[in-house]
This record gives sequence, C-alpha cells and structure tokens, in this order.
Amino acid sequence: ADLFIIAPATANIINKLSCGIADDLLSNLYLTHEGPTLVAPAMNHRMYRHPSVQKSIKELQKLGVNFIGPVSGSLACGEEGEGRMTDVSAIVEAAVSVLALKDLSRHNILVTAGPTIEPLDPVRYISNRSSGKMGFAIARAAARRGAKVTLISGPSSLMPPENISFVPVERASEMEAAVFKHLPKATVVIMAAAVADFAPSINKSKISKDDIPSINLKKTPDILKKLGDRKGKRLLIGFAAETGKDIESAKGKLKRKNVDLIVLNDVTQKGAGFDVDTNIVTIIDRRGKITDYPLMKKIEVADVILDKVLELNSVG
Repeated sequence: ADLFIIAPATANIINKLSCGIADDLLSNLYLTHEGPTLVAPAMNHRMYRHPSVQKSIKELQKLGVNFIGPVSGSLACGEEGEGRMTDVSAIVEAAVSVLALKDLSRHNILVTAGPTIEPLDPVRYISNRSSGKMGFAIARAAARRGAKVTLISGPSSLMPPENISFVPVERASEMEAAVFKHLPKATVVIMAAAVADFAPSINKSKISKDDIPSINLKKTPDILKKLGDRKGKRLLIGFAAETGKDIESAKGKLKRKNVDLIVLNDVTQKGAGFDVDTNIVTIIDRRGKITDYPLMKKIEVADVILDKVLELNSVG
C-alpha cells in the first residue's frame, strides 16, 4: 500500500503503536507497513489530553507518522470537547498531501483570498462578489506540495485547510497590515484577493432608507503596488479579473506593479466567474510569455500557477 490510514484511532491503538505492541490485526499491519502512515485520533477530550496519549503522539511523530485532528465538537460519550475525528474530506485532503510531491518544501508562501468589505454605516457595507475559492485552492495546493503557507482572507464561507496558518480580515486596510506583517518570512506572495479599490466615508449611525445619501469614496491602499516596490528577491504573483480578455491591460499591470506573473481571467465567461469551482485563465510572466489555459478546476489552476512559480524560480 502507498499509504496506511488509521481512522478513527483510539487512545488504545495510539499508545500501542507508540510502544511497538503487535497483538491484533491493526497493530500488526502498522508494524509491517513500510510506507507513510496517517492517523486521525478520536476519543474523549480528557483521554486526548492525558499525558500518556500526548507522549505517544509525539513519539510517533518523531518516527514520521502523520496526524490530522482531532477537532472540537460533540463526542460519542455525549460530551463536548477536542476529541472528535476530523471530517472525512479533510482526512482525504491530508492523505493526498502526504502522498504529493513536496517540490515546494523550501518555500514560505503568502496567499491572499476573498473579498474585502468597506463599511458604509454600522449595518451596510460595500464589497464584491469574490468567494475566495481561487485563493483557498492555491493555499491548499501549496501546502499539499510541502510549502509553509499563510492564508490571509477576507470574509468567506470556506473552511481553511488545517495545515496552514490562517489570518481572517475584513477591510482593505486590515489586509494590508496583515500582508506586511507576514511578508518578511515569505519567499512567494500570491495576491488572489479581490481587494476593494474604494472605501466610503463611514456614517456613525444607520442611514435612513428615506434618505438618498451622497457616498464619498476614497481610494484604498494599492497593496499589490506596494508589494512590488518592496518585494526584494521574492516572487510576486497578481491577478487581473476583467470583463474581457484584455491582454494589454494585464501586461501593463504586470509592468506597472512590478510583479513576476499576472493571472488574467475574464469573469464574464461561463465557468470563470465568481463562486464557481472552475476557471479559465491566461498567464503572463515577466519574460513576456503568454499562455492560455482551458476551463479547469480551480485546484488544477492553482497547481499550474505553482508550477510557474517553480519555473520562474529556476530561471532567476
């Protein structure tokens, strides 16, 4: 077998594996398996916190055993706490990650995703239709390929992968602060977020529906441009979501903002708009190379972008 998964893994089996005990079929299979192992603990929260269980987990991790979870939630005993087995979809994702080629293991990748929201009053705000799916896919693919990933995201209904550092933000100014806080450790920055270009003046009280307000807008920080000015030796990737395939505009953005790669997508195309799992992109790199890609799942587009990162990194 390529991978041995133990899910659910009780306190009993975890302690047995750590001690090398082989007194049943499962423990015998573990000792005879010569490939990677993935363990998903599931037990009462007090059992999980017990020093003997924690010691066994640490000893197995030293041997290279991979663990995922547990998470907090309702337990079989009727109590609440950290001890619930991680969702099966997350275990599958972890399994794929364990088996994946770790060609990004030397990289610390900073990814932004989702929209930002700019308050109009305490109730309303201005935003855009970004779901965050493209940025989350990039973060997931990068982590799967061995990178250390920090994902900074505006409001989104998506759940971040467990094996990344996740930073939630709301406003463009918050995203800017988070990006530059985490920039020093990054070797690659991928700006997939749809950051608001404008922010309104904020009303301190709710605007009455009987009034027709005059909304004064001011420009928000151009985070990508600031990154281009300060990127140093880092690779910087930007996105251009357009209502048409405007290659010249994307090339101008690449040069003007000093990025290494621009991912252009026409949001009016079927399957390439907002809140869908697919995309159609054109990638333009700093050498002027233009590559069109057909309709693909966003996780596939993510791998294409990461392949380009490795390609640019190799040519300097």
